[in-house]
Amino acid sequence: MKEIVYSNTAQKALVRMPRNWGVRIRDKISSYAADLASQANNVKALQSMDGMLRLRVGDWRIVMCDGVVLEILDIKARGNAYKE
Repeated sequence: MKEIVYSNTAQKALVRMPRNWGVRIRDKISSYAADLASQANNVKALQSMDGMLRLRVGDWRIVMCDGVVLEILDIKARGNAYKE
């Protein structure tokens, strides 16, 4: 299993969202870190950012960087995830 590192932005998003969604998102991230193929349907590479991936969990999007360590950069609602 890969080590998971959450950015400050991602931690704040998890605290602010409803508790049941926070638990569900953490479970999906953990299952992806344990076995990359387990979430293959829900993970896609982001075209606008090299090396970045997004994990889909319901209406939430997790922006992450997968290397030696799985870095969770941001967690946003679907409508706001790609605006910047």
